[in-house]
Amino acid sequence: MSVQSKLVEKKYLVPFILITSLFALWGFANDITNPMVAAFKTVMEISNAKATLIQMAFYGGYFTMAIPAALFAQKYSYKKGILLGLGLYATGALLFYPAAQFQMFGFFVGSLYILTFGLAFLETTANPFILSLGSKETSTRRLNLAQSFNPMGSFLGMIVASKVVLASLESDKRNALGELIFPTLDEATKATIRANDLMVIRNPYVALGLVVIAMFVIIAVLKMPDTAHKEQIHPWQSIKRLVKNKVYITGVGAQVCYVAAQIMCWTFIIQYAENIGLTKESGQDHNMVAMALFIGSRLVSTLILKYVNASKLLMWFAIGGIVTTAGVILIVGMPGLYLLVATSIFMSLMFPTIYGIALGNVGDDTTMGSAGLVMAIVGGAVMPMFQAMIIDLGTVAWLPAVNVSFILPLLCFVGIALYGLYSYKVLAKRKAAL
Repeated sequence: MSVQSKLVEKKYLVPFILITSLFALWGFANDITNPMVAAFKTVMEISNAKATLIQMAFYGGYFTMAIPAALFAQKYSYKKGILLGLGLYATGALLFYPAAQFQMFGFFVGSLYILTFGLAFLETTANPFILSLGSKETSTRRLNLAQSFNPMGSFLGMIVASKVVLASLESDKRNALGELIFPTLDEATKATIRANDLMVIRNPYVALGLVVIAMFVIIAVLKMPDTAHKEQIHPWQSIKRLVKNKVYITGVGAQVCYVAAQIMCWTFIIQYAENIGLTKESGQDHNMVAMALFIGSRLVSTLILKYVNASKLLMWFAIGGIVTTAGVILIVGMPGLYLLVATSIFMSLMFPTIYGIALGNVGDDTTMGSAGLVMAIVGGAVMPMFQAMIIDLGTVAWLPAVNVSFILPLLCFVGIALYGLYSYKVLAKRKAAL
């Protein structure tokens, strides 16, 4: 096997390992935050729709900062972009301390918005950096391998959310009939419980901020390879070329669909579980099982990609997601919850595979192309609110509204399947023409 065909060349091994660890770091932030929608709904006594402002801020921050991050990385370097991202990440996490002191939902939302400015910098720079650490033909597999550590961080975030945060919330205590006690209490008692619960929510984020500061110091002192394109390209020229690249532009649409589907399935699994009589903690435990399946499937699918065309495998996994979410909608009870958990198996390879396919032929426009794909994370900001609005209806026809709400992820999987088919046909034609 030639040096060019290696997944990670020896000279890039240490930077690859270090930057790959950042994938786990933002995975932790993603999946400790998703359950906070349910937590804030109870603690702050707000609707599902208002609680999803957490998701709006978290994933909206990606949309806001993706292009500035790309421009910064293009002007300076991947390393400086990563350092700025870590700085913003730590700042947003540490702002949870005063947010808990003031007990303001809007303060928490603003803190998450700043935190995800940092995540936007990290994803916009770390993903193309990983792609650049070796040959083009192994780039999608290399990114899948790096992204495999993202759900590991996510799994840890879920454990902390379930066992440290949700399990400790006094506002989520129930009576013998399974009904919440908190809404029946007097205002003074509620205020005391609220102050306690907001500190419970605060503490993991403050600890996370300190970990991020440590990573900042390590990366700052380590020499990193400068693998970014050297020539300065005007952003508007890049954008015009990218818009004309059909595989890329439809890939952005597919990424919007994927992130929306992922966030909806992982955020509202708790509401789905509560609807059939389980607690928030139990619902989050099922989410952890889903994440374990996600991690295992990501590792297996990374190996399969060595033998199966990426676009074709993406299409088949999307079809699997269509089947499971159809069951989630139509089956009331534990079997529907099990199908919702199983959906994570099919989501596992989607993000990095869409990313790799879309950026596979953009040449020197990789940095701006990466920004567009990171902006696609806005799907996670917008779609959960629509799903929450459906859930707030209570029932739709003969089905619980929470079941019906999963028609939105199903439609997203349809879009991803179509992208897999389309990109396979287009890229096959290009290859045949060479």
